[in-house]
Amino acid sequence: MHRLAIIIIVALGLGACAYFEKEIQEPLPGERISVMMHQATLSPDPELVDKRILLPAPSPNRDWPQSGGYANHAMHHIQVRDSLQENWSVDIGAGKDDKERLNSSPVVADGMVFAIDAESSVSAIDAATGSRVWEAELTPDDEDDGHISGGIAYERGRLYVTTGFAEVIALNAKTGAEVWRRSIGSPMRTAPTVRGGRVFVTTVDNRLLALTTDSGEELWAHTGLTEVASVLGGASPAVDSGVVVVPYSSGELVALKVDNGRVLWQDSLLTLRRTGSASTLSQIRGRPIIDRGRVIAISHGGVIAAIDLRMGRRIWDKEIGGLESPWVAGDYIFILTNDNEIACISRDDGRIHWVRALQRYEDPEDRDDPIIWTGPVLASDRLIVAGSNGEALAISPYTGNILGMVEMPDGVSVPPVIADGAVYFLADDAELVAYR
Repeated sequence: MHRLAIIIIVALGLGACAYFEKEIQEPLPGERISVMMHQATLSPDPELVDKRILLPAPSPNRDWPQSGGYANHAMHHIQVRDSLQENWSVDIGAGKDDKERLNSSPVVADGMVFAIDAESSVSAIDAATGSRVWEAELTPDDEDDGHISGGIAYERGRLYVTTGFAEVIALNAKTGAEVWRRSIGSPMRTAPTVRGGRVFVTTVDNRLLALTTDSGEELWAHTGLTEVASVLGGASPAVDSGVVVVPYSSGELVALKVDNGRVLWQDSLLTLRRTGSASTLSQIRGRPIIDRGRVIAISHGGVIAAIDLRMGRRIWDKEIGGLESPWVAGDYIFILTNDNEIACISRDDGRIHWVRALQRYEDPEDRDDPIIWTGPVLASDRLIVAGSNGEALAISPYTGNILGMVEMPDGVSVPPVIADGAVYFLADDAELVAYR
């Protein structure tokens, strides 16, 4: 594996940005790779093209304890060091193949990185050194191969794991010892969300269950509409202010009271205008965000919306589809669309500030090997996205310009995570790479 440094240059003053840079090469600006792009299908609002984007200052985060960072999935602008280089890399187990795939990003807490491989084996890695602390193989002896793994979440010294063989498991985070195991009757492909003594899990047949963190006892459940066809994977629920917001593969978005599961409101992120086969898949695979009294969510079916958390009233919506989670920072939302575009839109009204087309094919001439991008995350004045082509890009959040690129050991299907000034990538070959 090539050891590549990320050199981050932060310009003084407002609107500063940073970029990836190879050790012996100039950074790759957007113009130099524009021949590999496709024409953007979104257009910036003419009134916003020259409007300056002002982001909140970056702030440090010690941990990244669950999918999306925290239970509400609102991480804003994260601080990393000015100069990062590859610190370590470690193989965590089984990677992506024809039957299995990596479905969940790592989580970071208490100085350790926890990751689940494609065969539901959980590893605890020392964040400082990359050495393995423990490993727990969770697949029952009587289960066949080919189950797609779920994900993990951390809270108060325990890891909570969802699996493709229909079990939720609690582990001691220091030792990997099993605390409890609960069968819920249906597989899971998404990471759990943990908040306030409850573990919230979503099954492949569109059920949300609330379990106790103490024993895994079921407190309540909710069932959404069934969707025959969906994109592989799913999204973890968002929890904040006594409300859990669950996205279903049917395109439903449902808000429920954390205490008893009572439905507060529900919405459907479907577009009335179907423009192709992709839009017929209505799934919400990107995690919803709860941010300052609003729910931000995007569906593969072609709608992004901002919804009042308490009342369920749509504040605005736009016909933009995507599979990845939006990223909210201050007054802006950054999104990856179904058309391999990254865009900055207004949190207030959904209008577009800028849009940048990303590379769609590994072979642009023959249009072979489509590239799937994941992210973005916002760290010290740059957006980071990673692709199935084995590249990670740094993109200016102010202009959309591509500032640089670094190579990964393999394709990347899950977003990077950031904790204590380090950026962690999990590649499809199950190589976990830390930049510090």
